[in-house]
Amino acid sequence: MLEQVNLKKAITKEEYQSEADRLKTELTMLQQEMKQIGLPVIILFEGWGAAGKGSAISKMILNLDPRGFKVYSTIDATQEEQRKPIMHRYWSKIPAHGNISIFDRSWYQDISIAQLEKHISKEELNRRTESIKTFERQLSDDGYLIIKFFLHISKKEQKKRFDKLKEEKSTAWRVTSLDKERNKNYDKYYEVFDNMLINTNTSDAPWHPIGAEDTRGAMFNIYTILVNNIKNAIAKRRAQKQVPQVEIPTISVPQTIHLIEVPKLSEINLNKTITDEDYKKLLGKAQEKLHKLHNKLYQKKIPVIICYEGWDAAGKGGNIKRVAAALDPRGYEVNPIAAPDKTELAHHYLWRFWNQLPKAGHIAIFDRTWYGRVMVERIEGFCSNEEWHRAYTEINEFEKELYDWGAIIVKFWIHIDKEEQLKRFEDRQNTPEKRWKITDEDWRNREKWDDYEVAINDMLQYTSTDFAPWTIIESKDKKFARIKAIKTLINQIEIRLGK
Repeated sequence: MLEQVNLKKAITKEEYQSEADRLKTELTMLQQEMKQIGLPVIILFEGWGAAGKGSAISKMILNLDPRGFKVYSTIDATQEEQRKPIMHRYWSKIPAHGNISIFDRSWYQDISIAQLEKHISKEELNRRTESIKTFERQLSDDGYLIIKFFLHISKKEQKKRFDKLKEEKSTAWRVTSLDKERNKNYDKYYEVFDNMLINTNTSDAPWHPIGAEDTRGAMFNIYTILVNNIKNAIAKRRAQKQVPQVEIPTISVPQTIHLIEVPKLSEINLNKTITDEDYKKLLGKAQEKLHKLHNKLYQKKIPVIICYEGWDAAGKGGNIKRVAAALDPRGYEVNPIAAPDKTELAHHYLWRFWNQLPKAGHIAIFDRTWYGRVMVERIEGFCSNEEWHRAYTEINEFEKELYDWGAIIVKFWIHIDKEEQLKRFEDRQNTPEKRWKITDEDWRNREKWDDYEVAINDMLQYTSTDFAPWTIIESKDKKFARIKAIKTLINQIEIRLGK
């Protein structure tokens, strides 16, 4: 792609001024339209050192309301960030609907200069590339506009700019020995950058290579691309709101995802029990074993993500309590998931879960999860048909990203039948110290039991994978359920540890 960039093209000061003021004014007005319709925009700048990324960003933001954007400068990941999945620090910075995130360098550093300076393997390069493409596609599908600029200059021009910076004491510090080395090996970096652009130039997020040797011409092109892309995105969003969706989407699972068959809920035998004596004996042994494994997980820096879903009153809380009792309190966290708040609703639905992931070596227990997208949000109409159909793929991709990072993912469906739920509801209603556990919403959800059962069976069918399988926990006998859950967790940890 870089060979197609015309580095000699330039425009005069008069030509620039005649159009630039109009484009700047239009950009200012478009930001207000973006805010009104909730269009989130990501603008990222990649390119050569001294190509003018910082200067371009500084000029661009002069035309924007500072309350509606944030600028992020991407540097090497901190020690804390290195203990999270590689895309975590970028997910945490995506804008809310109607806002703009601007990146001075971005996730592309992880697949470009990292090849030469951190010597990542070809396999890791391919994995990171696919992660980036998935990240951008998921955001695009959710309505985000992604505009990617690469500022291109020649080796000769780069050296000229470095020399000029070094002449002044106030700017000499900006030219490092690494900059000199990169200029010396310009051809190697050129090849890496060009391959990066080709491999990640998608319809969801196309690249815009900009000849940056003429600064006026570069800014004119940047303003033009910004205005045209934002205008088109606004028009598209307005049109989508006017035309109701009539076609029913299909559920699709990527060919790279291998599903594991799970029985339907109606096929589960709920009459499994355990004696009180066996329960006490087995619980103590299992908790002791889990405690020892937790220490090994910390030493080997292996993260664990435990997902609890299940019927209301099925016993999730008691189950979680017995698992947590076996863990070092410094190395785990329980994340109770309620309905999303205003800030969470203004982002991609996976955003809040990316922000609650454990560090390497720690355990995160989720009391309800991202699967709300294909259950309660599906049933209650909190998302569109297209969104919850698409979510099966997005969730599988999310969990695959966590697995590739090194996480052990354990997913439990805590299961009871309709009659047992009614019995527990009535017990809570009639027992003063338990009454806080029952709400009007629980009774409303119960009325939709059949709809939920269809959605749950779909969830189990389309998201039980070889790297993150579902385990159905028979919980009519809560004590049996607790032992099965802890044993399942121990088994999956031991498999990863190689026992």
